[in-house]
Amino acid sequence: MKDYFGYQGKTVVVTGASSGMGKAAAKMLVDLGAEVYALSRREPDVPGIKAFIATDLSSKESIDHAFTELPASIDAFFGIAGASGLLDDFLTTVKIDLLSNKYMTEEYLVKRMPEGGSIAYMTSTAGNGWELEENKKYVVPVVSEPGWDAALAALEASPVSQLPGNLGYSYSKLAMNYLVAQYQETFAPKKIRVNAVLPGSTDTGLTDDFSEMIGGMENLLEFTGYAGRLATPEEMAAPIVFLNSAMASYVSGELLVADYGLTAEAVSGIRPNPLAVTLDALLTMFQ
Repeated sequence: MKDYFGYQGKTVVVTGASSGMGKAAAKMLVDLGAEVYALSRREPDVPGIKAFIATDLSSKESIDHAFTELPASIDAFFGIAGASGLLDDFLTTVKIDLLSNKYMTEEYLVKRMPEGGSIAYMTSTAGNGWELEENKKYVVPVVSEPGWDAALAALEASPVSQLPGNLGYSYSKLAMNYLVAQYQETFAPKKIRVNAVLPGSTDTGLTDDFSEMIGGMENLLEFTGYAGRLATPEEMAAPIVFLNSAMASYVSGELLVADYGLTAEAVSGIRPNPLAVTLDALLTMFQ
């Protein structure tokens, strides 16, 4: 059979490969013939991966070490790891969910990825509204700073840094969705594509955290639209594997919403938008 996805023999990096969507993606990529390098805290139970590199994505030093262990050329990058923020403070959550992806992309991938390469992040529908000025004014000053230290300093100086850890998740997803748009100017001329998948509610290791944060599983299911159930990790891994594949060779800047139509109905006004909360409103609530 023809290798339509184009992963055979390609070098790919997957963060968060030890569980959930990251693990599901790593398994698919191994099956498609990719050489998979897994970055996560725990060693993934994924037969056939090329290498596992223990990595703490809240630590610049740990990330730097990981990239000393990675090949000089990386064909595809999957930024899937994430923290809910329930057990971490705001800054730690944002380091894991935002700053790590930003730093790896700007410090390493821009230099190591050949023409035809691709980058895809797993963000969230919690980042809907990334384009609104009342959100961008808190996002742009942070993501525009080069390097880890400058971006972290800008974040620490921002009023959002006083928000609870779980809102660090929402902030990070807003910022990551914005970065997909911002990165087009840098990567498109290099013939490198940058996209993201925005999952709806999915059954992963973070499900209990999100259920607790939203007041129970019944409320969490309200974010599943007509599906009426949580998505499986494989149902989110498949779109991100597609976006980074040769099958999507003319797709860049795409924020692929995978929530069974919930966002489409909300944007159209057919049903209320359950995620239509701005950072301005959140700051007012927590002052």
